[in-house]
Amino acid sequence: MISTQSIIACTNPGCANPINPLGNRVCASCDTPLVHRYLWALGLEATKIHPGEKVANRYEVISQQIWLDTKPGLTPEIPTQLSASTLNYLRLNSSALHIPQAYGVVKLSSNEILLLENAPIDYSGNLYPTITDAWKQATRVRQLYWLWQILELWQTLSPLGLAGSLTIAENIRVKGWCVRLLELKESTQGSLQDLAEVWIPWIANGNPKLSQSLEKILEEMRTDSPDVHSVSKQLNDLLLTAAGELPLYLQVAGATDAGSELSQNEDNCYPKIEENTGNNIGENILLNIQENNIHDPLLPRVSIVCDGIGGHEGGEVASLLAIQSLKLQIRAFLTEILSQTEIISPDLLKQQLEASLRVVNNVIFASNEEQKRSGLQRMATTIVLAIQVPQKIQKNGNCVSENTHELYLVNLGDSRAYWITPNYCQQLTIDDDVSNREVRLGRAMYRQALERPDATALTQALGTKEAESLHINIQRLIIEEDGILLLCSDGLSDNDWVEHSWQDYGTRILSGEISIYQAVSSWINLANEKNGHDNTSVVITHCRVSSDFPTPAITLETETNLEENLTSNQTEKSSESNTQLQNSEISEITEASEELLDLKIEDEDAQSTTETEITEEKPTRRKSLISLLGLLFLLMVGTASGLFAWRQLAPESFGQSCRQLPQTVQKICP
Repeated sequence: MISTQSIIACTNPGCANPINPLGNRVCASCDTPLVHRYLWALGLEATKIHPGEKVANRYEVISQQIWLDTKPGLTPEIPTQLSASTLNYLRLNSSALHIPQAYGVVKLSSNEILLLENAPIDYSGNLYPTITDAWKQATRVRQLYWLWQILELWQTLSPLGLAGSLTIAENIRVKGWCVRLLELKESTQGSLQDLAEVWIPWIANGNPKLSQSLEKILEEMRTDSPDVHSVSKQLNDLLLTAAGELPLYLQVAGATDAGSELSQNEDNCYPKIEENTGNNIGENILLNIQENNIHDPLLPRVSIVCDGIGGHEGGEVASLLAIQSLKLQIRAFLTEILSQTEIISPDLLKQQLEASLRVVNNVIFASNEEQKRSGLQRMATTIVLAIQVPQKIQKNGNCVSENTHELYLVNLGDSRAYWITPNYCQQLTIDDDVSNREVRLGRAMYRQALERPDATALTQALGTKEAESLHINIQRLIIEEDGILLLCSDGLSDNDWVEHSWQDYGTRILSGEISIYQAVSSWINLANEKNGHDNTSVVITHCRVSSDFPTPAITLETETNLEENLTSNQTEKSSESNTQLQNSEISEITEASEELLDLKIEDEDAQSTTETEITEEKPTRRKSLISLLGLLFLLMVGTASGLFAWRQLAPESFGQSCRQLPQTVQKICP
């Protein structure tokens, strides 16, 4: 238990009275949100320090090996030379959803205790349950989802000699759907055979419907030469079949705003309510929701946030190009998915999504090259994209499950995705910035890297370089619980305002107190108040697998209408499509952006991508029509290139989707 006399310091360096009782959410003196950072202390020395003690005049020991940093605004002590054990945590920074990160050290006599942040510790300072303790109460889908995550982690940790971390049941914790490791174990290698031995008692005590199928998987894992790809495929098929038996309801809303201090908005998002013309964003959202959302075949499955880079003459163009190009390709992507009768593997779907992002990147990159834009005047955009993929799967006999509940997240830059439930808020993406790069390369701990003057400078964005040099982050999630998927630009996420506010808005959506449209409005207003120096985009998807909810949502129980809409969309005459694209989508480019396409840019030395202020050049007098048509041509060619990539990846199914024949309506299980 936490002592009622525990104190915590405010992180605001200008606070007149920074000392607060531990239970406070905000500082009593300056109203700054208080940071409660619980840490896992590694090693034998840490086990000897008793609860209630204070270490290094800073860390309060809450329980064995769980320490609270009572001065979270100060940088922790960082060793001059990083140990091999510490480097393992740094290099696995991209797996922070499942693995804790190195925070700092405490020196006690001749020993150093390594402290880990992002450990599986809840907001009250208690460890999340072990997977063994939580197993019996978990649903069949969740049990399979845990096993699938463990197998994915095994493939990540095995090359580093750390797979033994997954063979110690006490070390595997669960935060709802998410598998979390308490620490990395280096003593044993951990083979698939070892992993099977750990799974045996779980499966024996699990859902009886799973036992027979999982026994076959265990049998293969215990052979002398197990095939991890075969095991993964079998486990994935079981997971998607089980998930397909759940209902799925989605409702989405989004908006973007220039902010309280700026007049130009370089952000873009999808779906997007028209620009706010009054003082109340929420009122405008409610007025426009039907007109904007009802007839779009991508909704409610797709959500996108882009934060443009390159000044008001470039950022808004890059973010708009990314949104519009992706919408074209995702329509084709979803049409292809809906035409399939067999499960497409996660790896293949990721390849298709990656191909789409590379096409978008090259459209923006080619425009930069054509206009001879260099250095900080090159336009680019961050992106975070979420697609709920409606794969179908055979269930019993001829019945077909309508949706396997897969959600794919794609991100480049520092726009983020969060998953919010009544009990927690999880950041799902990792920013592509200098601080995370330094950690991943083993050069610094994260808190140390944040002290760099260029810590938040971006290392990746769409359009800054050729697609082959990009590392596109793609991950798959399974929607198996009620929750909120929040996508946002850094106008909201800066200074941890999502972490500070998720209980005020996210949980109220889930309880039915407010609508997602009201939450979008509230989050944007909060961002304008706290981070008004930047544009803000917010897109919320309310995901439900339970039916007992007081507010009706858009249902995905019937796929037929969506399939017909998508197929019709793809078989329109090309001339009609081109006219529509030119008239409706390109017309969204503002007059200032049209002038951008004819700017004369002086050559500069290439610089790394940052959101640094750029110097504007005066436009030339010649009209921008030629450049606009060239940009449109690049967009269409890029889309064709993406379709070509899908054809190479799945030629038979691609050919089927291209035939303009009536679609067969499959029987839907009740």
